[in-house]
Amino acid sequence: MPAHGFSSKSDKNEAAANKQQQVRDPYEVLGVSRYSTDQEIKSAYRKLALKYHPDKNANDPKAADMFKEVTFSYNILSDPEKRRRYDTAGFEAVESEGQEMELDLSSLGAVNTMFAALFSKLGVPIKTTVSATVLEEALNGMVTIHSLQMGQPLLNKVEKQCAHFYSVTITEQEAKAGLVCRVQSPEKSKFKLLYFEQEENGGLDLALQEDSTKTGKVTSAGMYFLGFPVYRLDQAVNSMAAAKDPDDVFFKKLDGFQPCEITELKAGTHVFAVYGDNFFKSASYKIEALCAEPFSEEKEKLRAVEAQILTKRVELSKLESEYREVLTQFTEMTSRYTQEMQAIDELLKQRNDIHASYSNSPLPTKSSKIRGSFKNSKKEEERQERHKKPTTRDKPKKKKWFNIHLKVEKRKPC
Repeated sequence: MPAHGFSSKSDKNEAAANKQQQVRDPYEVLGVSRYSTDQEIKSAYRKLALKYHPDKNANDPKAADMFKEVTFSYNILSDPEKRRRYDTAGFEAVESEGQEMELDLSSLGAVNTMFAALFSKLGVPIKTTVSATVLEEALNGMVTIHSLQMGQPLLNKVEKQCAHFYSVTITEQEAKAGLVCRVQSPEKSKFKLLYFEQEENGGLDLALQEDSTKTGKVTSAGMYFLGFPVYRLDQAVNSMAAAKDPDDVFFKKLDGFQPCEITELKAGTHVFAVYGDNFFKSASYKIEALCAEPFSEEKEKLRAVEAQILTKRVELSKLESEYREVLTQFTEMTSRYTQEMQAIDELLKQRNDIHASYSNSPLPTKSSKIRGSFKNSKKEEERQERHKKPTTRDKPKKKKWFNIHLKVEKRKPC
């Protein structure tokens, strides 16, 4: 029986197994099949997230649990790498790295929003989602839509966690040539560029989302419907990888390079929106829609460059395998080098100790050496004194004859 306050290894394994049994299959949670496309998964998630969002179910704990489960499932299936690992090995392959959550800033409150803004300033990747209120109003057709003419940019300012909606009408010729919608913010505001598909009931369903990124002195986001797959780069994937392994900054750099779900638009009216994603203040922006016909050369260059990037992504994956293998060998050799050096130093020390043991008398201490040297020096002085030849100065003086002391006795008088 384990001690109080501690659990045995078998108990931990059993708890992990029970937890894994409680977690439902992400495909089952979202109501999609294993062969569903990214767009089908995204659409299913948004409908369920809107249904169980805490803003609409403030006093319903079951709805809150469902919302967490839906978000957890979507975080797995929306990431191609996590989805592949889950399909191969189940939850164990994805839970080891944890799950990042998308935050709805409109429901955080002032204090939590302040902390989120602080972490974002420190470089921690904070993924945010569009407010449930905005999505619900769009789905119910309760939003105001402004007209955006082709080739005529508009300047505006949107409040935080709010959205401005714009409609763009394109002809058959323009649809065939391609459409580009771009948004820039000279003030480097954070925003999201959204594209909505029109439902049969007149509502708008979110289909595409692009987060703004810093490009030079502005923040920008764009959507390109050019008739062929155009890729976007999710920087959050690289940021999460870099936090776990510095080498992944390079090797995972292109993992977020994924194709957009929609490659072309049909003739008709299409709806875009700019969503204010700042933590505290409104976002200033410029939006414009352009026909891609005058940019035929740029289209071909973009297609060629992105094809080269895809090739590099494959090469980078192979390079990572080779690098990891060589790095493992280098680590092993470095460890062996250290061990061999320590072993040789130890053997040399033992050899010196053995050499030093060839002596009958112990080595004198420092104090005994001083006393011994003092005695030896004194004896040497005495010996030298005994064998020293007398000098002329040291010889006794001979008495001369006139210095002879004659002892004369005084006779007594008779």
